[in-house]
Amino acid sequence: MKITRTFDLLSRYQKHFMKEDAFAFKQNKKWLKYSTRQYIDFSYQLSYGLMAMGFKSGDKIATVSSNRPEWNFVDMGMSMIGIVHVPLYTSLSSAEYEEILKHSDARIVFISDKQLVKKIKPVVEKIKNLEIIYTFDEIENEKHWSEIISLGKANTEKFKDELEKIKADIKPNDFASLIYTSGTTGASKGVMLSHKNLVRNFLAAADVFEMKPEQKYLSILPLCHVGGRMGNYQTQYSGSSIYYAESMGTIANDMRDIKPHGFDAVPRILEKIFDAIIAKGKKLKGIKKSLFFWAVKIGLKYKPPGESTCLYRLKLKIADKLIFSKWREAIGGNIESVGCGGAFLPARIERIFWAAGIKVLNMYGLTETSPIITINRKHKPNLRLGSVGPVIDGVEVKIADDGEILCKGHNVMSGYYKNESLTKQVFTDDGWFRTGDIGNIEDGKFLKVTDRKKEIFKLSSGKFIVPQAIENKYKESLFIDNMMVIGEHEKFASAIIAPDYLYIKDWCLENKISISDNSELLKNDKLMNIFNKEVKMLNKSVSDFEKIKRFKLIPDEWSPASGELSPTLKLKRKFIAAKYQSLIDEIYIKQTI
Repeated sequence: MKITRTFDLLSRYQKHFMKEDAFAFKQNKKWLKYSTRQYIDFSYQLSYGLMAMGFKSGDKIATVSSNRPEWNFVDMGMSMIGIVHVPLYTSLSSAEYEEILKHSDARIVFISDKQLVKKIKPVVEKIKNLEIIYTFDEIENEKHWSEIISLGKANTEKFKDELEKIKADIKPNDFASLIYTSGTTGASKGVMLSHKNLVRNFLAAADVFEMKPEQKYLSILPLCHVGGRMGNYQTQYSGSSIYYAESMGTIANDMRDIKPHGFDAVPRILEKIFDAIIAKGKKLKGIKKSLFFWAVKIGLKYKPPGESTCLYRLKLKIADKLIFSKWREAIGGNIESVGCGGAFLPARIERIFWAAGIKVLNMYGLTETSPIITINRKHKPNLRLGSVGPVIDGVEVKIADDGEILCKGHNVMSGYYKNESLTKQVFTDDGWFRTGDIGNIEDGKFLKVTDRKKEIFKLSSGKFIVPQAIENKYKESLFIDNMMVIGEHEKFASAIIAPDYLYIKDWCLENKISISDNSELLKNDKLMNIFNKEVKMLNKSVSDFEKIKRFKLIPDEWSPASGELSPTLKLKRKFIAAKYQSLIDEIYIKQTI
């Protein structure tokens, strides 16, 4: 059957994928499973219940939830009657929730758990258009989402025929979801996406990943993130069972537990997995340690079949038998491919995973493009490591005179909600969407993204600094978790560095250093010498004007919760610059070179 609206997935499920574990998530350390039948029934009952409450096409409903099956039930229940879904991150501040919930015109909000209710309820009480909260967990004195299901069951016969008429009237270009960008450089913007935007994107992804009904998929990215949502939909289209990771900290255990065949990620997740593996390798002794790092060295030189020599393929086969096979076992043993996007993917991470038999399919896009614009395929001729691949069908890309990537196609949003002037600004006169990213196209086919246009800055010498490219090179150090390059209008580039304290704690144990906290650790001369050597070594990999002349280590660990990172783990540069202004002043005012 042809899929043109998101809720058409339900009919496809009913026809092809009746199974006992359509969805699963962990509750009280046990996997709780939902069948296809439950998925379909809950979705329809939710629709009937909302209709009984007076909801109609065009109304807005928000969700603030961790990844769990109920998110899908309310998503489909809304979709079938034309309600616009407004999914929000669980990591926003109270001020951000207030701003977005007011701006979106949401009438009710579904919240997953007690902790989030405690944070959001005071905000909801201040917003006139918000009528009520429903929760997924059972929480004392709060309305549970099952109340709407019960109302729907009681009104099934009353609304059954009407629901079918509403569904038939919903067109592919109709407004389906209002997704707020993560706002790395300012206030969030409401992106209006249609059924067509979302459907054509997940159909393209399903064609690339080729998952099968008997397989399992571990969902890691938040479902409110357009990439996580696309992965969720494309997996449903393929009929694979979706298991939701318990948390970022349980990913490795979840993988060993369910043995998935695929998962979604942003580069930082893959970097963390790689760093954890390397840290374990460093603890090995003798021949085992030598073999481990010999295999890593082989992996870092990986090239796809047809680009490598016979001798290299023989070495890789040996490395796989001795080392990489154990890496795969550590993450369940079945992983075939990983969808990765949202930020720059370091070359070393991409190559080592491919060498280990795990195909990381690097993709590129934005919330405004639903999200995929380009994606690497599993095989040549549509695969080039180091790029974000060719465009998906029905999408065009070109590079503007100033290097900006422009896009046109079925994936591009209809505009920003309540903001016509900003919508006009992001489109050229002839209808191309301005991505805000800088890049180039290799061999007329493979897109490479180098940086955000608005993040590039100029030194006082007139040289342009592309911070993201430099940051990614320096983050190859096991001692550096994150960093931000600074120096606009200054004589030289510098950096604020957030050390990788998990790795450093292991390093301290090896070196018999006893430190009580991060601040005290940064006073350790031996560690400071290590950082000086690391930066000096990494400086060799960049041009003279790009070298980091000064840096400051900070005791903080950056995260979305503490504000330095967006929910998709991108640097929030304005926030970081303001937070560490005194350190920046020390670099450029109190110190000279």
